[in-house]
Amino acid sequence: MATEMREPTFWVLTVLMGGRRHGYALIEEARILSEGRVNLKVATLYASLDRLGHQGWVILDGDEVVDGRLRRYFRITDEGAARLESEVNRLEANARQARARLDKHRAARPATARLQSAT
Repeated sequence: MATEMREPTFWVLTVLMGGRRHGYALIEEARILSEGRVNLKVATLYASLDRLGHQGWVILDGDEVVDGRLRRYFRITDEGAARLESEVNRLEANARQARARLDKHRAARPATARLQSAT
């Protein structure tokens, strides 16, 4: 069974599901999609991309010079997409179990406790 995916990896792969991206675009889009919970630093991002490349989840997809600066583009592989899907399934299953327990707990509380917490 695969181990749980770290959140930065999850967001890098999620961003790349939208198509090829260069480093700065990955950083910005991960921040936006995660609602500010993930703020990747450049060194962290490129170390992560290197690791994901070795795992076969991400590949280099060309370079481009823009305003005199090199942009290196990356894209997700089929293996990376499959691994992301597996992680999404794991998270959804966990959330379903937690939601069921929360709903059960909420329903079991006496009516007076529910009223007090609502105010």
